[in-house]
Amino acid sequence: MDPLPMKIMPGRPGLIWMERPVPYLRYSLLSSYPQLSHAVFTRYGGMSYPPYDRLNTSYDVGDLPRHVAANLAIIKDTVCAKKLMYMKQVHGTGILVIRTGDERSGVQTPSADAVITNVPDLAVLVKQADCQGVILFDPERSVLAIVHCGWRGNVANILTKVVARMKGEFGCEECDLLACIGPSLGPCCAEFVDHKMIFPEDFHAFRVNTNYFDLKAISRRQLLNAGLRQENIQISDICTRCCTDLFYSYRGEGTTGRFGTVAMLRQGGIRHANVH
Repeated sequence: MDPLPMKIMPGRPGLIWMERPVPYLRYSLLSSYPQLSHAVFTRYGGMSYPPYDRLNTSYDVGDLPRHVAANLAIIKDTVCAKKLMYMKQVHGTGILVIRTGDERSGVQTPSADAVITNVPDLAVLVKQADCQGVILFDPERSVLAIVHCGWRGNVANILTKVVARMKGEFGCEECDLLACIGPSLGPCCAEFVDHKMIFPEDFHAFRVNTNYFDLKAISRRQLLNAGLRQENIQISDICTRCCTDLFYSYRGEGTTGRFGTVAMLRQGGIRHANVH
């Protein structure tokens, strides 16, 4: 295994770094719940060649399909999943709900940008290269949601829509929900020169410089407005464009891979493979 870049080694507040069997991080906010398994993978530990090196999760960026398949198998084995599903992400507000016994749990590539489920041992993956991977978890009802949220998702307020669906479909209470927003484009690099045309007026409160915006803070505000508690929201301070040595970044690299955020409910608690 290649050594990890030192600037992202352990010591990042709120993040638990694992190096075996492949590098990934976990959130301190979620890690005390044995019924939830989750991981944010880096670009390390896979089979892909440059410019997709190495743990690319996407078939749609030009990588060799056999390498992507091998990378997805590595991720599936790492989280000890019976099934691994992923979405055809379209930067929309489509939400797929999968219940226990639902035959759609075998669907591999639905067109959606969020999945809500109460199915155990079904790992759901979000593919990223600057967009946010957001995990929402209700420990009281064992319900999980995982969301792909780019700037278009912020404009469409997909996070509020997911919270509402969790409440409507499973009876989740907003005050019980935990949310983690992962490595993604930071305010240092989120430049939108055409923001007056694409962003609503209330986004201007999150402008940190002439054309730069704090998209993670927008997501946090949307979650708070949806009813989540401030203390139940954790945000990674890692900017993917600043850290292309560890994560993929479309803005920073152009042609590149997609790293994966994975979450899964588990009956009987978490088993992290080969972790001591």
